[in-house]
Amino acid sequence: MSADAPAERHRADAVVTGLVERGLTVATAESLTAGLIAATLVTVPGASATVRGGLITYATDLKAALAGVDPDLLARAGAVDPEVAEQMARGAARVCRADLGLACTGVAGPEPQDGKPVGLVFLALAHVGGTAVVEHRFTGGREKIRRATVQAAIALLADHLRSRGESEFAVNRP
Repeated sequence: MSADAPAERHRADAVVTGLVERGLTVATAESLTAGLIAATLVTVPGASATVRGGLITYATDLKAALAGVDPDLLARAGAVDPEVAEQMARGAARVCRADLGLACTGVAGPEPQDGKPVGLVFLALAHVGGTAVVEHRFTGGREKIRRATVQAAIALLADHLRSRGESEFAVNRP
């Protein structure tokens, strides 16, 4: 964890506790963070009751192969796109058989990617009511952008836990 490790750990503790209390599971599909979101969540004791797993889709072709992102969308829009993030989140939930899918795609730098600026990040949270997609424009170097993405992803999950009822969360619950 970063210099903000105590704050990150506190947020992760609260999210894992909230998920466990609601009997919900989560899976991630991560591009620029390459597993850091899932790794942060599983620092919490008891996370195995809620974290199902994750997909590291750092390479563009793996977004399609592992998360089920439409290859035509990737060819047309590139990997850093809100619809790509949405499909990644839904794919993570589906593949890992989780109630929630949490995904990120973006540009950590040092150079722009496919015409997208460094710091542009899309986060998506798939739940039974749909998928929330949030755009961020982070500043700083690679590590700062990646850490900011992890913090924002955990905050997105926490916000949804606070604002919605359990029945609105489950994507793959029978």
